[in-house]
Amino acid sequence: MRYHAVATDYDGTIAFDGRVNDGTLRALEAVRKSGRKLVLVTGRELDDLAGVFSHFELFDRIVAENGALLYRPETKEERLLVDPPPPEFARELIKRGAERVSVGRVIVATWVPHETTAVETIRELGLELQVIFNKGAVMVLPSGINKATGLTAALLELGLSPHNVIGIGDAENDHAFLNLCECSVATGNALDTLKERVDWLVNEGHGEGASEMVGALLKTDLAELGDRLRHMITAGHRVDGREVKIRPYGTNILIAGASGGGKSTLATGLIERIGELGYQFLIIDPEGDYSEFEGAVVLGDHQRAPSVQEVMDVLKEPNENVVVNLIGIALNERPKFFETLLPRIQELRARTGRPHWTLVDEAHHVLPSSWEAAGLTMAQEMYGMQTSHAGSAM
Repeated sequence: MRYHAVATDYDGTIAFDGRVNDGTLRALEAVRKSGRKLVLVTGRELDDLAGVFSHFELFDRIVAENGALLYRPETKEERLLVDPPPPEFARELIKRGAERVSVGRVIVATWVPHETTAVETIRELGLELQVIFNKGAVMVLPSGINKATGLTAALLELGLSPHNVIGIGDAENDHAFLNLCECSVATGNALDTLKERVDWLVNEGHGEGASEMVGALLKTDLAELGDRLRHMITAGHRVDGREVKIRPYGTNILIAGASGGGKSTLATGLIERIGELGYQFLIIDPEGDYSEFEGAVVLGDHQRAPSVQEVMDVLKEPNENVVVNLIGIALNERPKFFETLLPRIQELRARTGRPHWTLVDEAHHVLPSSWEAAGLTMAQEMYGMQTSHAGSAM
């Protein structure tokens, strides 16, 4: 399974005129039953949302106030993700004639045409605030806070990566969080500017469009989108200058060649590109060639062998990459270590989609041709594997 979570906007996406119909509710329930997580990402204040939507239990997390507030429906806990503006800001907005001013835990909102009043008040009070538009709404939040930052916080709590999330929305304030998701979808009623930037535009609008997306997700895990997704890995360039692209999912790579032929250089370059794009990687390093690899936690050295548990402890954080240095493990014990580690990796990947890539350098150290257990341990549909071997390829 590639997509382990669905992140959805509320108004205009799963809701029409503030309400979610029964068909859309059934689609959301189907997502939960499939084992996937659901995250609601909305510009609404939590109390306002509760007044029109009574099914918070469908969601694993709710990101409210356009990214400023994180809510855990199961425990009813709230977590502010940023400090609110000073109270005098809202008072000054009202004093200057802004209408329908609403004050949440963090967000302060009004409506067009009072955006100019909001900007002038921010400037004159010397505050570090930003104005975000959502159709007719004018939302004021601390700088740097948006739906993407809120979704990031929610996914970290759930142990998920944005690369395993499909997002759906309809308005201008959805750009940020949709761009974060591996696959972005716009409903048929979405603004044209959003339609132009997403990976997939469904035919239907509002909840029917969200249900259309869910149906395809549950049927095929959206495999049909293939090369239409924005997230691809650039492996290099052809002689004519064209880029060589690699799909980040469902791809295995074998790098074979004689010693000194540049296998490690090529593998390092690919892993660096994978890391730059935010995909989590794991490197099995039998000879210590990656002991100083930037952007990864190195476990093990000449004096100390790594343990399977410490590898898993680091990998549970979606933003952490790992190099497993096997120098401290005797040659004849390395296949056994890998045999113990691999099922744990497969379990984590089945549950979260991570690590996205595993590089097994000098694979003969952990997968010798004489090792009969290899065929029993390796999953039949293992993906995201990159191995390098000395000698010629057959």
